[in-house]
Amino acid sequence: MLKCMATAVFAVVVFLFIVSCGKKDENLINMKFDPETMPSMVTDSAVQLISDSGRTRYKIVANVWEVYDKAKEPFSYFPEGFYLERFDEKFNVEATIIADTAWNYTAKKLWRIKGHVDIKNMQGHEFKSDELFWDQKTAKIYSDKYIEIKRGALELKGYGFESNQEMTDYRIMRPHDGKLPFEDEPAGPGSAQLQPDTIQ
Repeated sequence: MLKCMATAVFAVVVFLFIVSCGKKDENLINMKFDPETMPSMVTDSAVQLISDSGRTRYKIVANVWEVYDKAKEPFSYFPEGFYLERFDEKFNVEATIIADTAWNYTAKKLWRIKGHVDIKNMQGHEFKSDELFWDQKTAKIYSDKYIEIKRGALELKGYGFESNQEMTDYRIMRPHDGKLPFEDEPAGPGSAQLQPDTIQ
């Protein structure tokens, strides 16, 4: 008798389970994962050291770090502020970058840095622009936007910019306005060689 009752209870439980599983939950949303617009990972208050060729070369600090590694062109996105330090072989800070937003296209090794971009090199020279690109493969930083450079009493302004990634050898493509105290003989029309950095 007890065995029959146990069997009956088990059958009822199984039936209710099947019925409940068969019902559709109308509150569920059928969402398709889009790797181009939906990150596979999101990290808040991120601080990370990054190695290059076996050496620690970068430190990144970000309020939000989104990773889109399933996208056709994998990238990381920093939508709420971005700070980067680049180290030399002796762990001295070669340059710092602050910006409102940044994208890192990992396969291309290309950074797009946008919004109140502020870069300083080891000598304290300051570079301000709305947008810069950093190509790690060619070790170049460049832009076609307006840029201001401050180096002590020296001020340079213009459109279009190219530099090595240490920000020590740089030039403005279309100089616009600025103060350029020529203490040495200029290297040529529209250019000046100031040591230890090179500015054209």
